[in-house]
Amino acid sequence: MKELSVVVPLYNERDDLMRLYFAITGALDPFIGEYEIILVNDGSTDGSETLLDRIAENDPRVRVIPFQRNYGQTAAISAGLKMAEGCFIALMDGDLQTYPEDILKLLPYMQEFDFANGTRVERKDTLLKKISSRIGNGVRNRVTGDRVQDTGCPMKVFKSDVAQSFNLYEGFHRFLPTLARMNGFRVVEVPVGHRERTAGHSKYGVLNRAFVGLMDAIVIGWLRKRTINYRIRGN
Repeated sequence: MKELSVVVPLYNERDDLMRLYFAITGALDPFIGEYEIILVNDGSTDGSETLLDRIAENDPRVRVIPFQRNYGQTAAISAGLKMAEGCFIALMDGDLQTYPEDILKLLPYMQEFDFANGTRVERKDTLLKKISSRIGNGVRNRVTGDRVQDTGCPMKVFKSDVAQSFNLYEGFHRFLPTLARMNGFRVVEVPVGHRERTAGHSKYGVLNRAFVGLMDAIVIGWLRKRTINYRIRGN
């Protein structure tokens, strides 16, 4: 079994793909013996497919999941998690606003916890994006009853058992730390770096984080109150 799977959902990130590949391999090669990179092409229309195929042909550690059309971030993450073969799974976005090096920062927490959620410090986003993200986090925590500081941070590391416990529906990618807690796993939040986007543009705005997120949060809050947790006494 591989030590680590890095899962990256991608949608129209062609200009960042080579930088992404070299950033991940450059960060992990000196420290991780056996790992894989799973790139999920969520129906990109910018010519990403040809470049992704070329990257995979040149490096057997890279696997590409090509969607027929754009199905959304939750579907892309779900597909990547199902294909992952690593003992640990790192989840990040393809825009390189978070640092692949922070995977190495989160991995040691797997000795004590099951899920390490990054918390972006000194965010390099626009004021509007910062405000919308804060609104989204507040809405989700208020409705779900959880206490996650930055549930929207794309940088996460967790055990394969956590991934196998997820039953994801549309929009649930925003609630992975909460879902992990609901399934009985130990969650920790760890500060990670953040930088400005150098190519492409954000696909998410105020409505995504507030109104749409509110509907999903109501569902998660309902499920959380009805979660079944039990332990069997040892002989």
